[in-house]
Amino acid sequence: MTEQAMTEAEKSSRKAESVRALTRGLAILRHINASGECRPGEIAKALDIPRPTVYRLLETLEEAGYVAFSSSSNLVRVTRLAASLGDGYALQSELCQAAGPLFAEFSSRLVWPLDLSVYDNAAMVIQETTHGRSPLSIDRAMIGYRMPVLRTSAGRAYLAFCPEIERRAILDHLRRLGDPADYPFLEPAWLDRMLADTRSRGIALRDAGEFRPQTSSLAVPVQTPTGIVGTVSVIWIRSAMSTPKALETLAPHVLEVASKIAETLPH
Repeated sequence: MTEQAMTEAEKSSRKAESVRALTRGLAILRHINASGECRPGEIAKALDIPRPTVYRLLETLEEAGYVAFSSSSNLVRVTRLAASLGDGYALQSELCQAAGPLFAEFSSRLVWPLDLSVYDNAAMVIQETTHGRSPLSIDRAMIGYRMPVLRTSAGRAYLAFCPEIERRAILDHLRRLGDPADYPFLEPAWLDRMLADTRSRGIALRDAGEFRPQTSSLAVPVQTPTGIVGTVSVIWIRSAMSTPKALETLAPHVLEVASKIAETLPH
């Protein structure tokens, strides 16, 4: 082999290594983004990448500003710079555009207020709502309102239908935050029962006076072929309607709204 041929071979080898490193780095970035936060060892196991390689790529991503390690643990999460590259805001916009007309259509049938919520950093955030036009709402100006995950039907629906690795990351995050109001709902027995009941019904419930004592709610997932992208909830005053009655009269409409929203999103 000539010297020129050797040089070309070396160039080709270096190029292949660079492409492989880039591909692995992007896979790591996607994994962290989907998980919320995770440890390097978990990334190595999930993606079948050697742990030293994971650490090396994480160092590169951290130097570039795309990920950050926790100052108090070996957890890594994406930064705002990385989030700005994704389509999260575009998806939220598409969700709102799809939900708006449907919420207007169904608000007269349901009367009780509807919410469209997405998960964001240990909270469910309301993106679209009919609280402002519902005569039965006791709340106003709810868009952008951050609700707890474990104590709302929206959060429970999201937990029940999101991928297991994301659910574990969310629950670990909530445990670290240590809100005393969440403690009863982080008990394994309660969690297992809630998740099983929600999946069995296809509907999450909040009807024991938690979060807002005067109201109850139910929520269903907005699911696309790639997974859950949000939840649709309906809220009612506890003294005005029982849970069985709400499941009978309100849940079918909420399920239909969520299904129609999902149908309008890109697949």
